[in-house]
Amino acid sequence: MPLTTRRRAVATFAAALAGGVAVPAQAARADEAGGQDAHHLGPRPLRRAHAHNDYLHPRPLLDALSHGFTSVEADIFLVDGRLLVAHDPVDLDPARTLEALYLDPLLARVRANHGQVHRGHRRPLQLLVDIKADGVAAYLELHRVLHRYRGMLTTFAHGKVRTGAVTPVISGDRFARVPMEEQRVRYAFYDGRLLDMLPATPAAASFMPLISDNWSNNFTWRGVGPIPAAEREKLRGIVAVAHQRGRRVRFWATPDLPGPERDAVWHELLAAGVDHINTDDLAGLETFLRGYDLGAGR
Repeated sequence: MPLTTRRRAVATFAAALAGGVAVPAQAARADEAGGQDAHHLGPRPLRRAHAHNDYLHPRPLLDALSHGFTSVEADIFLVDGRLLVAHDPVDLDPARTLEALYLDPLLARVRANHGQVHRGHRRPLQLLVDIKADGVAAYLELHRVLHRYRGMLTTFAHGKVRTGAVTPVISGDRFARVPMEEQRVRYAFYDGRLLDMLPATPAAASFMPLISDNWSNNFTWRGVGPIPAAEREKLRGIVAVAHQRGRRVRFWATPDLPGPERDAVWHELLAAGVDHINTDDLAGLETFLRGYDLGAGR
């Protein structure tokens, strides 16, 4: 779909929400601790913290977990039958497979923590897998790989979802959707877009539990001055409708340089109830969320 057409459709969708959904002026701040045991050595899990391009950190996965993140993102390419983690083809390394960087360490951690990624935290870790190319072939190989790890994964089988310690969600190349929708048994779920919430493109939350979209394509505000009232209403309306339909919400391309603009956007996202805050700055988001949780952002 051309970008101008897409923006017009999303704008129409947002306009349809306005006035039709009652959203509290201030969303309740949920406990980010997730029931963490007081004797656990490590940070309290932050249920809204998403590590964008996580594999670019010095210790993929482990750095995010050490900051309490509960969602991480890995870009993959299918190369000679293997799923390699990289943002661009020039960075491909045969040693950096999805299994080596994510699935094997997660399996070891789940076993050590008695079935959980963060000990004492029962919510699953979200593993967002962004397929960069060859959506159908890459997904089918990913399905075969995930089958070997199915004991720790949230799965969909014959109409029912069983929650596991890790929930893979497939993003990126839209062609992956075709084989996924045909499966009666899946070890992954689909990352939709705002247009996927339009009545013409229905999908069950058991298939599409997450809605992600580009902040810059939907909002003009970048944290300078107060957010325009119409954009605040639009944001809260989008989140409210998604939550009514059993979906979580994430935006990428939000401001991510330290400073008051980023903090202002993060405050609005949290106040609206956005489920995953996207960042490359692990320490920065951790500090912000823990301060927010303590009431520093009130």
